[in-house]
Amino acid sequence: MHELQPVVSIRLKDLKDLARFAASISLSGISAYILHFYDKGKARHIYGIFTRYRDYYKLYGLPIFYYVELENEVNGNYIIMKMSEKETIEFSDGTRRGYICIPIIHLSQKPIFIGESD
Repeated sequence: MHELQPVVSIRLKDLKDLARFAASISLSGISAYILHFYDKGKARHIYGIFTRYRDYYKLYGLPIFYYVELENEVNGNYIIMKMSEKETIEFSDGTRRGYICIPIIHLSQKPIFIGESD
């Protein structure tokens, strides 16, 4: 049996970058969601999204976890965005018509395949 390798973790500057990234995935017709868990070792809330860098050298793909670390949990189960003349990013407990709505999935613990990062 093969040992489970951790994904490549890339820390983003802030939650707006993560929301923008998830929205761009969603707009391409692919389901996007943001995972949330509390990292006890760092005493931080982690929000992130999994992607795959396709056909990385001889591999079928390189799994990547783009994430941000926050001191406090965000208030809401969705990140809702509007990208018209001015980008607006809000948090909500439900969806809103005319907005890009990205669900936040709350995990009970850190997944074992997410390795340590900076």
